[in-house]
Amino acid sequence: MELVLIGGGHANVHVLKHFAEAPVPGAQVTLIGRDVRTPYSGMIPGFIAGRYEFDDCHIDLARLCAAGGIRLVHAEATGIDRAGRQVLLKDQPPVPYDLLSIDIGSAPNVGPIPGAEQWAIPVKPIAELGRRWLDFTQRVASLLGPLRIVVIGGGAGGVELSLAIDHRLRRIARGAELQLTLATKDEILMGQAPAAQRRLRAILQRRGIRLLEQTPVRRLERGSVQLADGQWQEADAVFVVTEASAAAWFADTGLALDEKGFLAVDDTLRSTGDERIFAAGDCATVLNHRRPKAGVFAVRQGPPLAKNLRRALSGEAPQPFVPQRHYLSIIGTGDGSAVATRGGFAIEGRWVWWWKDHIDRRWMRMYR
Repeated sequence: MELVLIGGGHANVHVLKHFAEAPVPGAQVTLIGRDVRTPYSGMIPGFIAGRYEFDDCHIDLARLCAAGGIRLVHAEATGIDRAGRQVLLKDQPPVPYDLLSIDIGSAPNVGPIPGAEQWAIPVKPIAELGRRWLDFTQRVASLLGPLRIVVIGGGAGGVELSLAIDHRLRRIARGAELQLTLATKDEILMGQAPAAQRRLRAILQRRGIRLLEQTPVRRLERGSVQLADGQWQEADAVFVVTEASAAAWFADTGLALDEKGFLAVDDTLRSTGDERIFAAGDCATVLNHRRPKAGVFAVRQGPPLAKNLRRALSGEAPQPFVPQRHYLSIIGTGDGSAVATRGGFAIEGRWVWWWKDHIDRRWMRMYR
């Protein structure tokens, strides 16, 4: 039996560890990964802020696979031939499968903003963001004069990224006159506690970050951003942290999708249209238990995904999994502090960051 994993997302990484520690007799596991060094999304804002080195927040998939006798194919998946049971790859021969697990994450939906695909830096794929951020910081380290940054998207990711960028650039580009703008079409942290919104607004104001709420972005051009009212905002770099979108090639697979193009899966994380295919993380939607596209849910899906793949390989029926409805959100402020929010409460402090750092480092140690 050929178990093939597409993508090194958080859930699939747990599957790798699970099958490396307890192989299934007669099953060959193969990982197809575009990025051999896969980032842990929870630590990337800390990396942007300069609190982590690259290696601190990236998992070496090659080492993990080698330790467990798992085959690694360094390539980008471009489609699935379900009739022939093959994964189609870019510039490489297809890989056959008997059972498939897809966990490739998502990307910001830049389509509605003309020029964003050409001129903006999307935050996903996260692995690409890490490399581009290192290049950017090297370029601006010796800059003198204005340095204008625009972040588009006021969810937790956009707020956290804005604070991380601000903290880092004020330390490495000391000769620059930094002005960072966070623009969002709604309020910041929509759907989260009003207490968290108030705290983060106060922090942004205290840090001198310009916040534009209820301000959609109309278009991007080289070096500038046009807001909905027609005004132009100069920008040396634009980061997009908007609503997630699915991989375009999903539409060509014939698999069941949700209304936004993500893979539709049942309570067992199996595709509702193909019993040989499972999916988890941001690229999938559990139809009966819809949750935000957040890393915490991808991490929690790892153990049930691994168990159900094992059951499927053994000819047993997979078991349903019900994800938690409420979760703790911790938003780092880049300067060694953080805001934690759950339900209607929000708390702030350096100890919150230490707590988050402990959780994240403990998770990373499991995959070393």
